[in-house]
Amino acid sequence: MAEDAFTEHRPLLFTIAYEMLGSAGDAEDVLQESYLRWSAVDPDTVEHPRAYLVRVVTRQALNHLRAVKARREEYVGTWLPEPIRTAPDVSEDAVLAESVSMAMMLVLETLNPTERAVFVLHDVFGYSHGEIAASIGKTEVTVRQIAHRARRHVHARRRRFEPDSEATRAIVQRFLLATATGEVQVLMDLLAPDVVQLSDGGGKVVAARRPIIGRDDVARFVLGVTRATAATTRVEQVTYNGMPAARFLTDGELDWLVAFEILDGRITGLYGIRNPDKLHRAETVRPLDRGGHQPWKP
Repeated sequence: MAEDAFTEHRPLLFTIAYEMLGSAGDAEDVLQESYLRWSAVDPDTVEHPRAYLVRVVTRQALNHLRAVKARREEYVGTWLPEPIRTAPDVSEDAVLAESVSMAMMLVLETLNPTERAVFVLHDVFGYSHGEIAASIGKTEVTVRQIAHRARRHVHARRRRFEPDSEATRAIVQRFLLATATGEVQVLMDLLAPDVVQLSDGGGKVVAARRPIIGRDDVARFVLGVTRATAATTRVEQVTYNGMPAARFLTDGELDWLVAFEILDGRITGLYGIRNPDKLHRAETVRPLDRGGHQPWKP
């Protein structure tokens, strides 16, 4: 049945759409549009359902990305991807963990839509240039050129980090304890000298609109926020985008979420999301999938 095939491949299709769009909501819209197209097709006429569905989702995601690109350029303050709650085992696939990380999603945002689609499909999911060409309506030669350009761009800007693990979660736990108790020296020791803090409020809630850079300024900012909210806030450690993270709940409601980028035992990046539009789907654990060793055809 058509519904069975779509359900079977849904984690793969969602992962592709999310990595192309940086938004769980937009990815769900793309999957809904793709399902409607798929349900109108006689499945008996489709030799390889997974390949067919990947093509449909890729095209729908490209159309969607081109439509939202202008809106993101007008975004108030720093734009961060919509966070997705991931299972801890995502970190077992290093390629997948890096590809959905906040740092990589921000790098992907600097690519044009076609470059992003080609990079994601080739470097993350392992599709050949020919298979990608059939999905996006380009020649194989053109796709090779786009892939080379996109890979060079990404590699020049990608940030190294350690995915979610017991060790990184322990560092986050020490960080949260230090901020709660005001242990400034412990906090400073946990932050890298060039640590960067990014906040996304979307212009709808109070949040720093510009990056905060450097250990002293980030520590001052974090301690200030903690003092202002400690009495009404409960903190939970979780995993988002394959990264160790913390959820801050006020009166039982998710108020903000911070994902931590860690390298060599120190925190190098903090990604704080407060925009309520990006938090109302944050409870759902998203199963992710790269499609196995032969991703195009089962």
